[in-house]
Amino acid sequence: MAASSSVTAAQALVGRAISGHPSPSPSHPDRLAFGLSSLAGRALKSPAAPRLQNRRPRAASRPRRSSVTRAAAVETLEGKAATEALLEKSINTIRFLAVDAVEKANSGHPGLPMGCAPIGHILYDEVMRYNPKNPYWFNRDRFVLSAGHGCMLQYALLHLAGYDSVKEEDLKAFRQWGSKTPGHPENFETPGIEVTTGPLGQGIANAVGLALAERHLASRFNKPDMEIVDHYTYAILGDGCQMEGISNESCSLAGHWGLGKLIAFYDDNHISIDGDTEIAFTEDVNARFEALGWHTIWVKNGNTGYDEIRAAIKEAKAVKDKPTLIKVTTTIGFGSPNKANSYSVHGSALGAKEVEATRQNLGWPYEPFFVPEDVKSHWSRHAREGAALEAEWNAKFVEYEKKYKEDAAELKQIITGDLPAGWEKALPTYTPESPADATRNLSQQCLNALAKVLPGFLGGSADLASSNMTLLKMFGDFQKDTPEERNVRFGVREHGMGAICNGIALHSPGLIPYCATFFVFTDYMRPAIRISALSEAGVIYVMTHDSIGLGEDGPTHQPIEHLISFRAMPNILMLRPADGNETAGAYKVAILNSKRPSILALSRQKLPQLAGTSAEGVEKGGYIISDNSSGNKPDLIVMSTGSELEIAAKAADELRKEGKTVRVVSLVCWELFDEQSNEYKESILPASVTARVSIEAGATLGWEKFLGTKGKAIGIDRFGASAPAGRIYKEFGLTAEKVIEAAKSL
Repeated sequence: MAASSSVTAAQALVGRAISGHPSPSPSHPDRLAFGLSSLAGRALKSPAAPRLQNRRPRAASRPRRSSVTRAAAVETLEGKAATEALLEKSINTIRFLAVDAVEKANSGHPGLPMGCAPIGHILYDEVMRYNPKNPYWFNRDRFVLSAGHGCMLQYALLHLAGYDSVKEEDLKAFRQWGSKTPGHPENFETPGIEVTTGPLGQGIANAVGLALAERHLASRFNKPDMEIVDHYTYAILGDGCQMEGISNESCSLAGHWGLGKLIAFYDDNHISIDGDTEIAFTEDVNARFEALGWHTIWVKNGNTGYDEIRAAIKEAKAVKDKPTLIKVTTTIGFGSPNKANSYSVHGSALGAKEVEATRQNLGWPYEPFFVPEDVKSHWSRHAREGAALEAEWNAKFVEYEKKYKEDAAELKQIITGDLPAGWEKALPTYTPESPADATRNLSQQCLNALAKVLPGFLGGSADLASSNMTLLKMFGDFQKDTPEERNVRFGVREHGMGAICNGIALHSPGLIPYCATFFVFTDYMRPAIRISALSEAGVIYVMTHDSIGLGEDGPTHQPIEHLISFRAMPNILMLRPADGNETAGAYKVAILNSKRPSILALSRQKLPQLAGTSAEGVEKGGYIISDNSSGNKPDLIVMSTGSELEIAAKAADELRKEGKTVRVVSLVCWELFDEQSNEYKESILPASVTARVSIEAGATLGWEKFLGTKGKAIGIDRFGASAPAGRIYKEFGLTAEKVIEAAKSL
């Protein structure tokens, strides 16, 4: 490559030192650590570039852990001027690809890509290991843009690096229907995007999950003579991410766990949508992260301090027992003469006049979307180097497989997502003679059975493991010193817990995380659950205390609207099993549906093992558990889920004594039932039978789709109450007598 011919051995060594990885083989050319800053100390031409004059200095409450200087970054290199020019051109290419895409769409956020282009460039061009022609290579470094509104930064980087998912036409189709460059990063749309981000704080929490997965797998599978799992997780988060509570929840856990291969860049540009962050956000972020157990660094010149950024990454990699936050002070909209360092460049296009002014200011004479040939040539090496990295790792895995056959087989299942043959046979089965039990207890039996046969199965609870019944008894706790264990202690951090589990699930297809709390506390974590559904992360949400049956804790702890709220959410399975066989069936469904999350709503109170229930029925979503009619023409259909299915069965028995033909249907999962054929649904709920009753300890909204215009819904359309469970059920009319009364009124 002509553009890189002047790179010296010293430069290559610098790049190697920063990457922190062994020297490549002759067939694997080293990444180029090209370029130093020629812009250090150079001010923008615009008067808008300097910080606001009236900004109050943010003095640290304690000494900084590290403040990186240019001198500490990289020693003086030969041929500096030539490589500086290419570096500057490459960074400006990133900036203008973002500017041009936002301008063409007349929609988007150009400010962050313009300010963070140096960070992005150094990560994707000098530091990270990946294969652009195989975005899913297992041992790649992961990158998360938590500040997802700045997604054109990542799209530009993927484009330059040679990812097939982001061609020039994709950049030109930014934010348009059907494009691979949507308005926020979406992992299911664009190969090369690891996780879906946009809701602020979710991305950094996902990054914690990705780093947890790497730490767990490395601890389980690496050997003294062979390191088979070895990659970093990088993230960029902004002021908005820092303000959202989820970032503190997840980063607190990252510090507690000592996730040393998590490196987060805080884009400290002091601007949010409403203006300067002085109006609402003045805390010392680095001091907070130090208190959370992170190593912290401050790069004071993020605009042109390329060597400072490099040195910060090198320092971060040297810290093995803590995650690192690198605060990088940048100028949002860097290069824009009239809009840099202002909220006006945050969330809207620059406008034609300002784009032209920015081109002149940064000396950019090219047409929109143009990538200079020397920049293109320089970046083109990543396809070759990435293929070599993957081939090198594949060869290592072959050797690993020879030496450690059983471990290799387990790791391969985690990497591919292939389930072991006959895994479902491990799930317990029950008969009507089996003792009554709470479905939360039956769930624990299933969890422990699955952990024995699924190598990627792990999870935990939000400080409720002994109440949710979610401990894996054969394993210890995932902790800083025992990361190979599979019980994850999340503490009282429901929101962070859900988002971390999304990161675990999206790290590798065979990692199957579960997390647990009381069903009502899905209110704390609903945004993370929604991202699970959107990003096709197969997290299993184990939600106990599913109804007014929890009794004395009262209405604050009793879910009412929660079932229907999740039934309204796309791409998620809301399962409410009634007994042991249905609980086992729910887990089978959850494991098989790796591209969508599942919620299991489980009882606190004991329930009988009902005749007619089955795991196979759960897979259909709705099925008949008892029926004394013939010809698919019962007098009455009674429908229910979970703990009320027992009540429906009792009412049916009483009505049958009076000569009625009654069908009892378990509608354990509406989503699965909706997916069945019309013929199957007609065989369960024949259109000719209009006498229908439903009973469920939750909001009646939604049941009309199964009841029709003549049916009756028995449920709860108010908040609960504090009293023993039996009394509450009676007071709210959730009884067999009320079902019989409703049936007779039809």
